Amino acid sequence: MALLASVAIVAGAAAVSDMSGATGGGHFLFGGVLDVQFGFSAVSQPDGSAQGSFHQSYTQGGLTTSYWGTVTCLSVDTVNGRAWIGGVLTKVESDDPTVTRQPGEDVWFRVLDNRQGQDAADRSTVFGFVPLFESSAAYCAARPWPANNARTHPVSAGNISVR
Repeated sequence: MALLASVAIVAGAAAVSDMSGATGGGHFLFGGVLDVQFGFSAVSQPDGSAQGSFHQSYTQGGLTTSYWGTVTCLSVDTVNGRAWIGGVLTKVESDDPTVTRQPGEDVWFRVLDNRQGQDAADRSTVFGFVPLFESSAAYCAARPWPANNARTHPVSAGNISVR
């Protein structure tokens, strides 16, 4: 797990409560050129489980790829406006022959809510897949957050809310 050694784990972050959740949608530029459209809603349950759904879609070289999934885990740090969301792909549509992801695979991403009225934009990531972490549950439990919001991308034409 070399990745775990290279990222800062959030120490003392707020614990998941019965009313924790994160929602959002919009666009962000991945790599400065790939326009990723996304939407998600995730809420924690009193028993510690999570529910919700997510979607990401992009077009590259005239080929479109879309992913949909169901939320299975959520970690929230309301103090810093951060959320880690994991789940399972339920649908993959792509006309790109190099896309090999399939329904049933674990996937995860993280988001930052910079709050309304702040100068900085909210931020999101593209999906991560095994083997970066062994599962989405392991990702949500580890709560990685690289320094300086590395590998997160400013959201445009949208909003993220972490509560």
